[in-house]
Amino acid sequence: MDNVALVTGASRGIGAATALALAEAGCHVAVNFLEREADAQAVAERVRALGRKALLVRNDVADWEQVQQMAQRARAELGPVTVLVNNAGYSAHGTLDTLGPSDWRRMLAVTLDAAFYCAKAVAPQMRQAGRGRIVNVASLRAMTGSDHGSHYASAKAGLIGLTKSLALELAPEVTVNAVSPGYTATEMNARSLAEKGDAIRAKIPLARAAEPEEIAAVIAFLCSEGAAYVTGETVN
Repeated sequence: MDNVALVTGASRGIGAATALALAEAGCHVAVNFLEREADAQAVAERVRALGRKALLVRNDVADWEQVQQMAQRARAELGPVTVLVNNAGYSAHGTLDTLGPSDWRRMLAVTLDAAFYCAKAVAPQMRQAGRGRIVNVASLRAMTGSDHGSHYASAKAGLIGLTKSLALELAPEVTVNAVSPGYTATEMNARSLAEKGDAIRAKIPLARAAEPEEIAAVIAFLCSEGAAYVTGETVN
């Protein structure tokens, strides 16, 4: 049986690179996006060029009803979802003085609620198939904190707690792990790297930002048979 992967926030950056890495590993891919349809379509076309099926699913993963619809459509058109990568999220700066309740709530909704919703929606498919892989994309900010984005660091830390909990709950059929990237050369980080790249690179042992494909390779490993005995872990 072919594996079917659902990758959220797959129109660019780490999500796009992950969709392609999983296609190269033999997965059909449901490419989730909310905006930037042309970019998502380009990712889907590259998945098909690799000989795999691709499905565009435009859904807000912070909305439970939309997530249910997305999971049902993926199953109907590609087959049972056996790989889930919760990558959707965004970066926003703000301090305790400037962040409002709506900023806090939206960050947790897009980052943490969405991962819970997606796992809840596809776990029955994985259990029925007798196998599954879930990978949550967190951040090093979950461990270090942030002086300009407490809502972001808190949401990503929550993802690690969710990872450990679901790993216990969904075993043995489903493994659940997290990847916590540092600075990665994506559009989301372009401004920070342009403005203070030298200072950022000086703190990184390899003296450079990661490429999205390098993060995607780790995610793809955690989704592979080679990682069948890895669960509840966070790769920093």
